[in-house]
Amino acid sequence: MCDTCGCNVTHANRHLVSPGGQLEHTAGGRESVEVLESLLRANDHDAKHNREHFGRHSVLAVNLMSSPGAGKTALLENTIERLAGALNVAVIEGDLETENDAKRIREKGVPAIQISTGTACHLDAHMTHHALHELELEGLDIVFIENVGNLVCPASFDLGQHLNVTLLSSPEGDDKPAKYPVMFRAADLMLITKADLIEVLGDFDPARAESFLRNLANPAEVIELSARTGEGMNMWIEWLQNQLKSVRQRVERGEFNRPSIQTEGVALHTAAPSDR
Repeated sequence: MCDTCGCNVTHANRHLVSPGGQLEHTAGGRESVEVLESLLRANDHDAKHNREHFGRHSVLAVNLMSSPGAGKTALLENTIERLAGALNVAVIEGDLETENDAKRIREKGVPAIQISTGTACHLDAHMTHHALHELELEGLDIVFIENVGNLVCPASFDLGQHLNVTLLSSPEGDDKPAKYPVMFRAADLMLITKADLIEVLGDFDPARAESFLRNLANPAEVIELSARTGEGMNMWIEWLQNQLKSVRQRVERGEFNRPSIQTEGVALHTAAPSDR
């Protein structure tokens, strides 16, 4: 397991390393590294299955990632309201504990499946797979996966999603893409949230935040928005509609696009202590 947080062994994949599990025994030597690499391979197998499942139902799967409090749930609430009557959505909610966010989503009239990760600081494909057993995909257009608030680990694990959206809220500071390159390099879209506070705070420069993203060789689009005031929300909705159309065209051609999983993050989770 990861020497810093143990986040690779979750309640959803613990059976693999428990007595009788297929990864209980390793070949010896670098046991912990071997187990982690095997867990990641097992995760990728489940992720592929999840993506095929989304594809069979022509559903766009979007992974929302950010630090805690960046506004993921507020964004979803506003998004659900704006898509009402146009697109059908559902949400998979990831948190260490509580169903607080899932309850907020359900109050908007859409299905929300809660995943409580316990000590795990990210979702994985095994957890997502279990959640899909509780979610009826028929008739849905978009499934949002709200990942655990964390600017490191979520970027390293394929859940079966099509796209990664990384939120950067203005109170966090515009240098986060430079400080957390693994996370922001994984972004297919960067949302600058709580844009209504930028003028009030006075120390967040959207152009500077974007320049740090470009320094990572990431050409992802950047949208400034505020779920509270509605600023920029139309651009976000248009982006989602375009991505849904694009994914469905790929599915018709038999193509399944894999998200930008970051090998640097995977390496951090599989490296032996002496390699760090």
